[in-house]
Amino acid sequence: MNDTTPEPRSRNADRSQQAILEAAREEFSLHGLAGARVDRIAERADVNKRLIYYYFGSKDDLFLAVLEGVYADIRAAEKKLHLLELSPPEAIARLTEFTWNYYLEHPEFITLLNSANLHQARHLAKSQRVREMNSPLIQTLGEILEQGRRDGVLRGGIDPVQLYISIAGLAYFYLSNNHTLSAIFGRDLMTRKAHAERLSHMRDVVLGYVLRD
Repeated sequence: MNDTTPEPRSRNADRSQQAILEAAREEFSLHGLAGARVDRIAERADVNKRLIYYYFGSKDDLFLAVLEGVYADIRAAEKKLHLLELSPPEAIARLTEFTWNYYLEHPEFITLLNSANLHQARHLAKSQRVREMNSPLIQTLGEILEQGRRDGVLRGGIDPVQLYISIAGLAYFYLSNNHTLSAIFGRDLMTRKAHAERLSHMRDVVLGYVLRD
């Protein structure tokens, strides 16, 4: 037998865990941590409920695994942007556009973060993996800002963490609060035209901050 060939049991275990994670992502995004039910996750994943506890330990540990998974997905997508191959202004504009579109196309990301914040991020606070995943993005953004400063096209003294929080916040607040904002201002903020206007505004705000006069 070839030692490099995975055992069938191992492959089945991987498939079961992936099915559980996908079902849990849907359940947590729909109902939050408090409202999620392991029974429904088991039913969605078509596995025995005991298998969930065997692989993940508890509902809280499963929630953390889901959060780590959604962060891994967005960080992997960001890597494909190859931001360091662009000019600094283009890279920042591209990251801004990507962040907006990713949040728009993955509403479960926002609802999962809402649930995590409701519980004061006590799950993410335990995750070294999430911190390690975020560090390369901030390092890349720092390199872009420094290159832009050296090239004379970007202002100096910009904190990459603060900049990323601002980019994410411009998208996150709009989308996570679209129902209340639409009601308050009497405008449907989720039309295609409104989305285009928001992205244009975000680009103007971010680039207006980072570009040198």
